[in-house]
Amino acid sequence: MRKAIYMTAAALVLAGTAPAYASGGADRGPVSVGVIGDSLKVKEVRALLKGWYPGGRAEVFVLRSGKRVQTVGSWKATESVEYGGHKFEIAKWPVNKSFRHGDRICSRFDHRSERPCVTIQR
Repeated sequence: MRKAIYMTAAALVLAGTAPAYASGGADRGPVSVGVIGDSLKVKEVRALLKGWYPGGRAEVFVLRSGKRVQTVGSWKATESVEYGGHKFEIAKWPVNKSFRHGDRICSRFDHRSERPCVTIQR
């Protein structure tokens, strides 16, 4: 039941992302990244951390061939939100930019080692 609630909350926060095209999401432990877009064009990227961590900061960046090549969203303070009794930290960046097929958009929080990535696909 608890996992179902987490998944529902993450779905609300990540706004119905899907695994194909530029829209998608990935989790690594309590850290998630969500990408919203059409084809190779990304409209928005969201970084999510399960639990509250007031004062937390997040960034998003592009990996290409395993190397960091670009910052998509520089360090930004997170916002504390609560859905269905579960607490999250979230940061959002408007992007409105096209990326290459196979680029990976990753998120990271300043106090966590996890770095989930979404692969952009045609």
